[in-house]
Amino acid sequence: MKHIRNFCIIAHIDHGKSTLADRLIQACGGVTQRDFHDQMLDSMDIERERGITIKSNTVTLAYKTADGQEYLLNLIDTPGHVDFSHEVRRSLMACEGALIVVDASQGVEAQTVANLYLALEYDLTLLPVINKIDLPAADVDRVREEIDSDLGLDPFAAIPVSAKTGVGIDKVLAGIVDHLPPPKGDPNAPLKALVFDAHFDKFRGVILQCRVMEGTLKPRDVIHFMHSDHDYKVDELGYNQFKLVPKPQLSAGEVGYIVAGVKSVQDIEIGDTITLLDNPASEPIPGYQEAKQVVFSSVYPMSTDEYPDLAKALDKLAINDAALTYEKDSSAALGFGFRCGFLGLLHLDVVQERLQREFNLGLVISAPSVQYCLTLKDESTLNVDNPSNWPDPSNIESATEPYIKATIIIPEEFVGPVMELCREHRSESQTMNYLTADRVEITSEMPLGEVLFEFYGKLKMITRGYGSFDYTPIEYRPTDVVKVDILVNKEPVDAFSYLVHRDKARTRALHYCEQLAEAIPRHQFKIPIQGAIGGSIIARATIQPYRKDVTAKLYGGDVTRKKKLLEKQKKGKAKMKQFGSVNIPQEAFVSVLRAEKD
Repeated sequence: MKHIRNFCIIAHIDHGKSTLADRLIQACGGVTQRDFHDQMLDSMDIERERGITIKSNTVTLAYKTADGQEYLLNLIDTPGHVDFSHEVRRSLMACEGALIVVDASQGVEAQTVANLYLALEYDLTLLPVINKIDLPAADVDRVREEIDSDLGLDPFAAIPVSAKTGVGIDKVLAGIVDHLPPPKGDPNAPLKALVFDAHFDKFRGVILQCRVMEGTLKPRDVIHFMHSDHDYKVDELGYNQFKLVPKPQLSAGEVGYIVAGVKSVQDIEIGDTITLLDNPASEPIPGYQEAKQVVFSSVYPMSTDEYPDLAKALDKLAINDAALTYEKDSSAALGFGFRCGFLGLLHLDVVQERLQREFNLGLVISAPSVQYCLTLKDESTLNVDNPSNWPDPSNIESATEPYIKATIIIPEEFVGPVMELCREHRSESQTMNYLTADRVEITSEMPLGEVLFEFYGKLKMITRGYGSFDYTPIEYRPTDVVKVDILVNKEPVDAFSYLVHRDKARTRALHYCEQLAEAIPRHQFKIPIQGAIGGSIIARATIQPYRKDVTAKLYGGDVTRKKKLLEKQKKGKAKMKQFGSVNIPQEAFVSVLRAEKD
């Protein structure tokens, strides 16, 4: 066990985690040169195209030191984006140490600090690595100061590397062996194994990624999941070395895979504890947390006959992504669809792109919203994330919405505009902390619903790309939230309804009305588009009708002839407006919601 090292790589998004993992894999001979490609541990096309890690991945590497001693290194590559912090949390539970990677040109950023606190929560040993030293803008000395002041780690223990060119990789491997502790555990104790990840294989079912904390596991053992209370028989286990390498057993301290005939990821819970059915552990591994969905949105097929295809696609996607939740939903305008729960806007974006790309579906996505908690007049409580489920306002006693603690790290010159941006998004308290002479950390408490739309994009624009943002949910607080209906020709269209704070209701209603006025084609009669809270109209736009010149055929005579024709036309238009129906094209739904998201 003393020759095993379990570690993960944590960092802010785009600081070079996957590239560093590639170089470590190559240095240990984990893959042949012929089979190697960039971002080895990123298995999805979207991950490679966007240069981000969405799903944690693990690999077991054999490393031989200069004196000939062999070590087994279990490397877990983790996502850097705030939406997937639950993946990071589970990976940290499976490790004793972590490499904390800092970009030599950008320095310590918000997610770096957030991941550091997560790692300290699980009492991990941290080894700082300064990456991208080959860049012209790299300033290693300044980054060492930030590692000391912001992270509280030994700046001289930080290893300067260039993951792109391979400089310093040998020192990182030596540092992992020398500085990170070996795992602890008793191979003869009752089995305790942590399921920190899983993926679906269509031939073998769910393949579990596990870290054995105590005891020993062998094929044909019957295992018991302590949280989900299911039992399965182990068919095969071993190490994950880009292909599955079977082993006769997994003992305390080892990381590997288990195949046990699990049919769906939803049958188990990621983060669960496995034990033996005939010799169970007394208690599960502490620290288990379920992934919490914070953003909700309805997904409809562009064409109603694609509904069965969408249902199958979501089933298949949920097999691989346990954090995605969905239930049936319907809309008078868009037909049948699904109400889905996501971990954040990036998660929503990734799921939408996977549905379109992997299953070739045209989709309409409703405006994302958060979950509000309502107290009704009869003292019962109700959780609502869908505008169509909003109760009669006269029955609502009070409403609360989720708040977050946002951490924003920016250069000093942008403090004023960023604090103004926070105030515009209903920030309740702001504290400033100077990390270095020219870098400021702003901590702010604000509603999660305010961050959903354009906040992150505006922050990047204001700070010219130098601002970094991270958040943690804190609590529900009282709010004045209203349901806004969009009326087209005085008829409400349920797909456009949304929940919003009263102060922001008119601004967004005006935006919806203007977008719809551009997207809906002109008809023979005037079409009013209105935003309404209950019975009061708060915004309006009008689509002017086509107008035929009915007096063109007149060539003189009394003016009363002209008036008579115009009067007749006016009556016809009024009758047409009364009985005519407005055709809203699918593009109108897409344009409104896309404009909202941008």
